[in-house]
Amino acid sequence: MASRKAGTRSKAAATKQAQRGSSNVFSMFEQAQIQEFKEAFSCIDQNRDGIICKSDLKETYSQLGKVSVPDEELDAMLQEGKGPINFTVFLTLFGEKLNGTDPEEAILSAFRMFDPSGQGVVNKDEFKQLLLTQADKFSPAEVEQMFALTPMDPAGNIDYKSLCYIITHGDEKEE
Repeated sequence: MASRKAGTRSKAAATKQAQRGSSNVFSMFEQAQIQEFKEAFSCIDQNRDGIICKSDLKETYSQLGKVSVPDEELDAMLQEGKGPINFTVFLTLFGEKLNGTDPEEAILSAFRMFDPSGQGVVNKDEFKQLLLTQADKFSPAEVEQMFALTPMDPAGNIDYKSLCYIITHGDEKEE
């Protein structure tokens, strides 16, 4: 009897911890972001059963023009969820991926190194040269793609405080 009771307690504790873990994922995002993730989840959940499965992924890829995705690749995606991928698991996966971003203050500190006057901007051309030639070099196409989303002041300088916000919170602009 005691061992059965102990087993029940551990199951209850595990259930409580799973609930706590899943509810915390919603606090990682703003309401608008959660709504965008819901829309993305709905687009992927082709059969509308609330779970993303291999056929959902195949159909989504097909709609995007990629028809021959290897089953191994799809299986690997599904295994990241460590079980059925419902919306909460989907959100958790994105939270884990986005959690790898450096804290906003660390990114701001890095930009401040290129802003000795403390005006909150860095010269676009100088920054472009650094991205193309230093450390993890960007390709010219990657630099242009980044600059397309980068806030600039009227003089064409990068507003790095706004850029840091976009990096850590996402772009708030409606398309």
